[in-house]
Amino acid sequence: MTTTHHHTTAPRSRSLTLLALSHACVDVYQGAVAALVPFFVSERAYTYAAASGIVLAASLLSSVIQPLFGALTDKWALPWLLPVSTVVGGVGVALSGIAGSHALTLAVVAVSGLGVAAYHPEAARVARLASRGSHTGMGWFSLGGNLGFAAAPLMVSAVITTGGLHASPLLAVPAVAGAALCTAALRAMRAREAGPTTAAGASSVPAAVTATGASSTVVGERNSTACSPDDVVGSRDDWASFVKLSGAIVCRSIVFVGLSAFISLYVRQRTGGGDVSGTAALFVLYLGGAVGTVAGGKLAGHYGRIRVVQWSYALTVLAVAGVVFVPGPLLYVLVALTSAGLYVPFSLHVTLGQDYLPRRVGTAGGVTLGLTVSIGGLASPLLGALADATSLRTALTPLIALPALGWLLLRTLTEPAMPEGIADASPSGTASPTAAAES
Repeated sequence: MTTTHHHTTAPRSRSLTLLALSHACVDVYQGAVAALVPFFVSERAYTYAAASGIVLAASLLSSVIQPLFGALTDKWALPWLLPVSTVVGGVGVALSGIAGSHALTLAVVAVSGLGVAAYHPEAARVARLASRGSHTGMGWFSLGGNLGFAAAPLMVSAVITTGGLHASPLLAVPAVAGAALCTAALRAMRAREAGPTTAAGASSVPAAVTATGASSTVVGERNSTACSPDDVVGSRDDWASFVKLSGAIVCRSIVFVGLSAFISLYVRQRTGGGDVSGTAALFVLYLGGAVGTVAGGKLAGHYGRIRVVQWSYALTVLAVAGVVFVPGPLLYVLVALTSAGLYVPFSLHVTLGQDYLPRRVGTAGGVTLGLTVSIGGLASPLLGALADATSLRTALTPLIALPALGWLLLRTLTEPAMPEGIADASPSGTASPTAAAES
């Protein structure tokens, strides 16, 4: 039994690590779009509305197409999407600085959004298998994306302040690294599947594969041997709870994307600082999220996911109010608290969505990681237009109410049961030894 545990957990850990790193390389491009906004304003004299339109371009196509990719991954394993989508996401951002017109800039950024959309549902499915449904494991996967977000303003600032917008092709470097990491992660998954059978009798693929309703092999072709979604043991899709959860995530998304687009410019105004002060604020917003994501998995193990998510939304109301109204250096502390409030529930959203829709895990991932997250970009031009007509402070004020609305949607939710075949989480959020050994 000890030997079995060793053979199954080592490759899984390696695969999850590689996936988390690839997630960082993809999400650096979501963060890069917002980080480029101040440079479009300064170098191209874009209005707030025109600059926020860039954020919309990155979000709009992604919002529409990502649930489609989620539905596809419910029926087919599409591992080739991971490296391909990573490259597409990077190429779009890399071309944005050299695109001559506003329309062409919108187009290439939209292509980047398409790449990001294609990546997340399949990556979430594979990460769920690699982590055996552990809250902590999915937290580490989400952490990779948060670190990519956090690195984006530093990377963009270093490249663009040195060479201007025309140096943007250098921003393609993480995409190349991410594609290589995706390929390595998939090879590790193949190696696990091709390994010796366990004492339990079947292959080393965990039972979670069939519980997802996805292909019986992570890197296989059409699902010809796995059970159908209707055969998942003990599962029933709870659409009412999933819709409420999705509504709350939409509220969170509008707050996060709105702050991402304008916090750099707003902090410059509030502190009288230059480019460095704005970049630092955006970095704090993203880096605080990395801490919050890890904390979310740990807190959920002690207090339950629903309670932790509710607390987080309540904290965010107060933190966003502080960002809007409190002046001076304390602003950075409030940005960090806002970031934690927005990100503590981030990976919990994903696992809750998957557990509310156990027969449609790909769809759940496409919505919780995709549609409801990127849809916040749809509101950014409205905030930009309001800022042009009034002030940035006035435009950001409505963001205070949205986490409160999210809390109201969440307050009636109950903890969903995890489907059989997905490892139960221990209080620390890790898979139980018994479940690991049985895999």
